[in-house]
Amino acid sequence: MIRLKNVAKIYPPNIVGLEGVSLHIQPGEFVSVVGQSGTGKSTLAKLLFAEERPSRGCIEIGGWDISRIKEKDIPILRRQIGVVFQDFKLLPKKTVYENVAFALQVAGERPRRIRDVVPRVLKIVNLDQKAGRYPTQLSGGEQQRVAIARSLVHQPKVLVADEPTGNLDAINARDIIDLLQRINEFGTTVLLVTHNREVVNRVKKRVITIDDGVIVSDIEQGRYKI
Repeated sequence: MIRLKNVAKIYPPNIVGLEGVSLHIQPGEFVSVVGQSGTGKSTLAKLLFAEERPSRGCIEIGGWDISRIKEKDIPILRRQIGVVFQDFKLLPKKTVYENVAFALQVAGERPRRIRDVVPRVLKIVNLDQKAGRYPTQLSGGEQQRVAIARSLVHQPKVLVADEPTGNLDAINARDIIDLLQRINEFGTTVLLVTHNREVVNRVKKRVITIDDGVIVSDIEQGRYKI
């Protein structure tokens, strides 16, 4: 599903984001990528959804080499990869329903499909009863669930969650991780990027640790001990 071969990302003038990273993530896996701030884990996430391009090496997703992806192909890639960020990125003047629908509208989907898909994904994240509310009327955990619903509208093969619990309290963080695990059980490959050891230890799945831009450990059903 995801394969990196000797991937490096060097920022000017000569700052190492990643160096010599090789890994393989199988379809349907739940993988936590951990490390302290500034170690390269978010750089890895950005490379996967083409916000950044590798300085060298090969990145394949579903057999597609995206290392030198063309600008016109990025929207196609991002329909296969759902992305969730720490800061939700919701549109404040749109309702829950409208925020989720917007992801389909910009992709040119027909109104009939939008009316079909949006209620289904809102039900998955347990927000179907709050479709008419605005982001300011929701808790932080609920706002993150809207963001997750938005990431699911194209039925992505991969979901990349970059510090999805960073702005949440412990209870809401647990709810979001439980939701990500449930999405994984549907068959979606989940890549969780985090520095939160409690979150990782709750998942009890494969843990990849990055330090100074390199993978220092890759453990099946591991625990984050840093």
